[in-house]
Amino acid sequence: MSQTHRPLKILQLLPALDSGGVERGTVEFARELVKQGHESIVISNGGRQVANLEAEGSRHISMPVHRKSLRSLALVRPMRRLLAELKPDIIHVRSRAPAWIAWLAWRKLPKADRPRLVSTVHGMYSVNAYSAIMTKAEHIIAISDCVHDYITQNYGIDPRHITRIYRGLDPSVFNDAVDLSQWRENLFREYPQFQGKRLLLMPGRLSRWKGQEAFLDVMRDLCALRDDCHGVVVGGAEDNKQHYLQELLDKRKELGLDDKVTFVGHRSDIQAFYSLADITCHLSNKAEPFGRTVPEALACGCPVIAYDRGGAAESLHQAFPEGLVEADNPKAFAQRAHELLEREAIDIHLPEEFYLQHQADATLEVYRRLLASPPG
Repeated sequence: MSQTHRPLKILQLLPALDSGGVERGTVEFARELVKQGHESIVISNGGRQVANLEAEGSRHISMPVHRKSLRSLALVRPMRRLLAELKPDIIHVRSRAPAWIAWLAWRKLPKADRPRLVSTVHGMYSVNAYSAIMTKAEHIIAISDCVHDYITQNYGIDPRHITRIYRGLDPSVFNDAVDLSQWRENLFREYPQFQGKRLLLMPGRLSRWKGQEAFLDVMRDLCALRDDCHGVVVGGAEDNKQHYLQELLDKRKELGLDDKVTFVGHRSDIQAFYSLADITCHLSNKAEPFGRTVPEALACGCPVIAYDRGGAAESLHQAFPEGLVEADNPKAFAQRAHELLEREAIDIHLPEEFYLQHQADATLEVYRRLLASPPG
C-alpha cells in the first residue's frame, strides 16, 4: 500500500463537544473516517456528544483546550508530549484557542517527525493576531467561497494553500424519503393551527442576527397577500436570551400575528419540519460563513428563500437560484414566498459537494496531498 493511501491517524481539536455546527460536523466527519478504516482521535474539553463520538469508533481525549486565556499556555508542553506519544499523521484544528495550543506544541517538534497541520476556518472571525492562528497551518480548508475570500483578503494567504470544502450533510438524516404520517398526526394534535395551512419555517436559535424579527415582518407582508399561511419558528432561546424571546412575542402581538406565527422552541426533529414545510426561510442580517439550514432544507426537498449574501447563498445559487432575494428586503422576500406558493412544481437539485461523503473524500485528499509533499 502506498504511503499516501494507507490508513491514517487523524487528530482533530476543537474547544468542546456540546451543540453547534462545528461540533456536529466534527463528530460526523470522525464517524466517516472510522467507516473508511482510518484511526480517529478528538481532543476537546468534553461535552454531551462525547458518548456518541466514542460509540461510533473514535477515541476522545479530554483537555481544557477551550479556554481563551494565557493560562492555556500551560497546556503547550503536555500537548507536545501527547503529540509525540500519539504520532498522528494529521493534526486538524477547528478553532482558535486549541489551534494556538496545538501550533505552539507542533512547531517545537523535530521537523522530520512532525504530523502535518491542517486548519478549517469555520467563521469570518475578527481580523487580528489571535485569529491569524487559523492561517498558520500548512494547509487551510475554507467552508465556503466567502470564507475563502475572507482569508485571502485579510491575511494575504496564497490561494494554493487553501481548499474550499463545503460542510457535508448526512443523507441518512436529511432526505425527502421519510414517512411523516405518524409524526405529522402527533404534531397537528399538539399544534392544530398548522393543519390545512401553507407553512413557512424559520429555523435557528433565537438571536438578533439570525433574523426572527425580519421573519415577523415577512409574515405580516405575506399575510396581506394571502390568508392561508402560518409561520413556524423552530429554535430556543439560551438562558441569557429569554428577554429576546419576549421581545419577539411582543412584536408578534403588535403586528397582529398571534394566530399566524407559532414559536415551538428547540426541537430535535428539525429534518421532519423541513419535509413538512412549504418554504424554509433564511433571514440572517449579516453574511453567514455557511448557513447550514439552507442545504439541510434543500436536501429534504423544501424550497428555501434567503438573502443573496454570504455562505448561505452559495448552496441556493447552485440548487435553487429562484430562492435568492435582495438582502434586507422583507417585502421582496414575502413577494417571492407568495410566488413560490403559487407554483405547482418546484425543481431542486442539491449537488453532491454539499454531502458528507464528498466532504470526507475531499478532506482526505487534502491530507494525502500534504503527506506526499515535503515538510515545511
